Amino acid sequence: MSGEASTPGASPRAPRPGTQKSSGTVTKKGDRGAKEKQVLVLPPVGEEEPKNPEEYQCTGVLETDFAELCTRSGYTDFPKVVTRPRPHPAFVPSASMSEKPAQDDQRLSASCSLNSLESKYVFFRPTIQVELEPEDKGVKEIYIRGWRVEERILGIFSKCLPPLSQLQAINLWKVGLTDKTLSTFIALLPLCAPTLRKVSLEGNPLPEQSYHKLMAADSPIAHLSLRNNNIDDHGAQLLGQALSTLRSCNRTLVSLNLAFNHIGDAGAGYIADGLRLNRALLWLSLAHNRIQDQGALKLAEVLRPFELTHTEVVERRRLLLEKGTQERSRSPSSSRPGDSKTDREKNLLLQVNSAALTEKTDKTQTTKTPKGLSKKKEKSGGESVRKEEKSGSGQLPTQGTPKKEDPAKSGKGKVTIPEQKTSKGKGPKTGSKEKRSFLLESEQLVAEATETVNPLLEPVEHRNGKVFVPGNKVLLHLNLLRNRITEVGLEGFLATVQYQAQFSKSKSPSKGSVGLLRLSLAKNCFSPQCPAYTTIQELMLPRAPVAKAKPREEETT
Repeated sequence: MSGEASTPGASPRAPRPGTQKSSGTVTKKGDRGAKEKQVLVLPPVGEEEPKNPEEYQCTGVLETDFAELCTRSGYTDFPKVVTRPRPHPAFVPSASMSEKPAQDDQRLSASCSLNSLESKYVFFRPTIQVELEPEDKGVKEIYIRGWRVEERILGIFSKCLPPLSQLQAINLWKVGLTDKTLSTFIALLPLCAPTLRKVSLEGNPLPEQSYHKLMAADSPIAHLSLRNNNIDDHGAQLLGQALSTLRSCNRTLVSLNLAFNHIGDAGAGYIADGLRLNRALLWLSLAHNRIQDQGALKLAEVLRPFELTHTEVVERRRLLLEKGTQERSRSPSSSRPGDSKTDREKNLLLQVNSAALTEKTDKTQTTKTPKGLSKKKEKSGGESVRKEEKSGSGQLPTQGTPKKEDPAKSGKGKVTIPEQKTSKGKGPKTGSKEKRSFLLESEQLVAEATETVNPLLEPVEHRNGKVFVPGNKVLLHLNLLRNRITEVGLEGFLATVQYQAQFSKSKSPSKGSVGLLRLSLAKNCFSPQCPAYTTIQELMLPRAPVAKAKPREEETT
């Protein structure tokens, strides 16, 4: 019994240390394993790793910089930077290739059987495709397609893209942009090199349609493509306002692609309103939209002389008055003829008083000395002329005559017309040739400034009490393929093309305002044998750049 009792007493004692040790070891190992797992898993997402990307200095090589920044930010699997594959040239069989057909066939069959799945997976795997410069292998264009670009990736791009000194274009195709990520992308653009001029955001529909933010006044983008973004009339309204308004105008955007969207007649009208005062856009595509005759007529109306609205006429008068006051204050020739007899008498009285206080002589002597001084100074063009300019420039804007003359003669588009009349009658003796040269230079400066600043200051025509502007002749290419335009809309474009053809033959402007060189209206709701369409093609054929280049080649040959 004692042995039996001792055995059960010993039996629980014997396993206790083993069980304690084993349980202790299990719990300790579990704790250690949990701690080790926490230590291994947390740091990529913790607070220590995101600080490292800020300390990293980019080298200018996109492949290494992007990989290093992604690893420092906690990404384990990230897209690789690869060169953009170019299409292979057409296969031309030769005698040397025909010698070994069997070996090539065997190799192709083996490679296709083994690597067919891998090649398909590699093709659809997210990558950053890059087009390099042929000489120094610098990154010229970036293509991202088919994978979601998050805000963290854009933060990495904001660090590794600015060192690329030769970057010219960024193409984002179906990358799942949102309005928030678009704003961060727009903030990234000014950080890049000044050579970046092209941005393509295709297949990225946004709920708020805030694409107009890419066309801000300080935007460096010259070529913008917004195809297949489900842009409707509301988005077209925002884009038209970004092109131009009465007080603002985009001067950097050269080409705009709005094909494959949902723009209708109202949206086309908003785009046409933006083209009224825009003189920078050269290329516009509205193909594959829902534009009908009303929208086509509005677009055609802007490209020939159109009537100014009341608000535009008021803005034109205000701009003319501002230009007149600026030219009077800047040009020295405009202040000399503007000086009246009262101004000269005041200057003489000031000189008389100063001479009387200093010399204390007779009045006759004091009045003779300043006259002689003033004659010498008028001939030599010294300090008295500068004093007259200061006194005259401050009083000319307050007079009533120039303010009445400027809006009445605003139809001619010349701000310096009232100044020429005053100069003929009041300053024939002192430097008439110099005054004419100054006036010509000021007119040229005003003409150049008006073309770049605001087209409301262009020469206008008055018809039955209405003011007409020559219209937009800067737009060279307009694409309206596959819309819903009928023969009614064609009549508007026919009138536009006829006017531009006559204008280019009669005046032949030297500053490039030629008008449309290419007009694409095919695949609409009219027959190709329509008389209006055939006449448009006949008129546009000699204006096309390709048709102009052929006779030059024949002359050289």
